[in-house]
Amino acid sequence: MNRPELRPLTSIRGFFAWAVVLYHIRLACLGWLPLPVIHVLAKGYLAVDIFFLLSGFVIWLNYGARLRGRRAAAGFLVRRVARIWPLHAAMLMFALALAGLLLATGRPAWNFPFAELPLHILLVQNWGFSHALSWNDPAWSISCEWAAYLLLPLVMLVVPKRRLPTAVLAGATMVPLLALSAILHATGNATLGADIPRFGLLRCLCEFACGAMLCALWKRWRDNARAEIGCVVAGVAALASWAIGVPETLAFPFASAALLLALALGAERVGHPLSGRAIHWLGEISYATYLSHFLLFFAVKLALVKDEHDAAPWVIALYLLMVLAASAALYHGVERPAQRWMLRRWKNRASSDPFVAHTSTSLGANG
Repeated sequence: MNRPELRPLTSIRGFFAWAVVLYHIRLACLGWLPLPVIHVLAKGYLAVDIFFLLSGFVIWLNYGARLRGRRAAAGFLVRRVARIWPLHAAMLMFALALAGLLLATGRPAWNFPFAELPLHILLVQNWGFSHALSWNDPAWSISCEWAAYLLLPLVMLVVPKRRLPTAVLAGATMVPLLALSAILHATGNATLGADIPRFGLLRCLCEFACGAMLCALWKRWRDNARAEIGCVVAGVAALASWAIGVPETLAFPFASAALLLALALGAERVGHPLSGRAIHWLGEISYATYLSHFLLFFAVKLALVKDEHDAAPWVIALYLLMVLAASAALYHGVERPAQRWMLRRWKNRASSDPFVAHTSTSLGANG
C-alpha cells in the first residue's frame, strides 16, 4: 500500500536546487548585480546540507522499516542506482563532449581529468580518491549519498529493533551534527563547504543520519501540533544564534534539521502552500536541475561569455531558461524512463523483492 507523498518535502528541493544554480553563477554577475545580493547567493552551497537531511528523512520514510535482510538490501540498492545513476551517466557523456570540444580546438581541458573518469562512472569520486572537484562538480554530493546508501543496510544490522524512548531518539538526532561541527572546528574549517574532497563525505553521512532519525521522530509526532511549533522555535533560535556568532558548522545544520522536521509535521495539512502543482513540479525535476546546471553554464561561458566575471544580463537570463528547459527534458526524457526500465528489469529477475511492488512516496524528494 502506498503512503501519501509529503509534497512540501519534494517542493523545497526545487527551491534549494535553484539556490545552488545561483551560487555557481554569482561571480559571473559581478559587473551588474549588487554586492549584498552576491553575498546572499554566496551561501547557496548550504542547500546541499538541506539535501542530505532530506535524503536521510525520505529514505527512512520509504525504506527504513524494510531494510533488514540481504534480499531487501539488494532491492534497495538497485532502486537507488536506478534513481541516481542514469542521469549522472548522461551528464558525464555531456562532459565528455565538452572535453572533446576543448581538446579539438586546442584549449586545455583542466576540469576533465581522464584518469579520474572511472571514479566518476562508479560514483566514488568523493570518497577520498581525489583532491579537487572535476568533471561535473555538483556530482560530488551524489557520490557521497551513494556511500550513505551502501552503508545503510549495514547500519541496520546494529540498529536495535526495540523502540527507543522518544527523549533518547531526540538526543541521538543531535549527535551526528555535533560530531560534524566538532570535527570541522578541530580541523580549522569555519564553513560547511570547506574542502569538499576531504570533508564532503563526512558532511553527507552525518546529515543523512540525522535526517533518518528526524523521520523516526516525525512518525511519533506527526499529529502533535505543539511539536511542530517547538521545532519552528528551535530552528529560528538556531538561525538567530548563527547571526550573533555561533559557527555556521553548528548553527545551520541544527536550524535546518529543526525546520525540516517542522515542515514535515505540517506537510499533510490541507491547502499547504508548498503543495501547489507548479512548485511541486520544480521539486520533481530538481535532480535534473542540480546535475545539469553546472555543465550547462560551462558551455554557455564557452560560447557567449568573454569576461567570466561580467556576463551580460541577457546571457544569464538565457542560461536560466536553458536550465529550466533542460531540467524538464532530462527528467521526462532520461531520468524517469531510465528508472522505470531498470526497475522493470529488476522486477523480472527478482519477483520476491519486497521493494518491487512499492512505489516511492516521493521520487522528487530523492525517494
